[in-house]
Amino acid sequence: MPAPLILFRALADPTRLRIVALLRRMELSVGELAQALGQSQPRVSRHVRILADAGLCERRREGSWVFLGLGPAATDGPLLATIDAWPDAASERWEVADAARLEAVRADRAAAAEAYFDAHAAEWDAIRSLHVAEDAVEDAIGRVLRAEPVGRLVDIGTGTGRMIELLAPHATGAIGIDRSPEMLRFARARIGRAEIAQVDLRQGDMYALPLADGSADTVVLHQVLHYAQAPAAAIAEAARLLRADGRLLIADFAAHDREELREREGHARLGFADEQMAGWFAASGLAPPEVVELEGGELTVKLWLGRRSAVAKSLLKAVG
Repeated sequence: MPAPLILFRALADPTRLRIVALLRRMELSVGELAQALGQSQPRVSRHVRILADAGLCERRREGSWVFLGLGPAATDGPLLATIDAWPDAASERWEVADAARLEAVRADRAAAAEAYFDAHAAEWDAIRSLHVAEDAVEDAIGRVLRAEPVGRLVDIGTGTGRMIELLAPHATGAIGIDRSPEMLRFARARIGRAEIAQVDLRQGDMYALPLADGSADTVVLHQVLHYAQAPAAAIAEAARLLRADGRLLIADFAAHDREELREREGHARLGFADEQMAGWFAASGLAPPEVVELEGGELTVKLWLGRRSAVAKSLLKAVG
């Protein structure tokens, strides 16, 4: 934690206080910050550098974009509470104006996300038409995971951010990880519209997650594993994140023979058998998974729930 003098020097400028206020609302690129502040990018970049050097914000690269979020110096300790305890009429006027411009940033994100979705909607709809309705899958996932506190949530392969939107309101915090910068921008737009707090979106690989051991209570892989060339390694990496008694939920297809999905949609695996999944869970130090089967359509969706503890609790009886 930096010394208080360093922190207060970094905040001794109205623009930098405004940047911190904006980053409390959502992660932003430098360009988006400049738009929300009504200032030039070079000027905003200088302010960001000062805040970053003090640990008050962090940079995270996603492809050609760099996103900014609050750093540990801002999120730890009493700093934000101290700022909140000193109301100031001038600052409040700036907050109103910045908030209005921030809505324009949200609108731009939403428009870009919708354009990306429209370009890929046909292929996604083709997959959805083969299995039970997505709302039935989401309902089952919600009932399974909300049977006890979700705690710290990690969604691997977050895609459009739907699992974050579904589960984050019941979690103490959420992290979504995806390899695709385009999908992360889509997820940011969705989460921004829902105004969900305490969500962190990061670019990363399912085989080398940018998170510490034991940093999650609940980990989700929703319709991700069939893209994995090495599913056992992906499960082991997901299990690494779990704290004692933490849970891993995999939602994916049961084994099938739709070979065209491999050729047309890039599926590396044509679903999974329960025995196969149980072996991978055991090799990763998890209790044997309990299984929910969701039939409907040509493909069957299954939920496999495993736990870090030696004995898994029976959480799925109510939804089996």
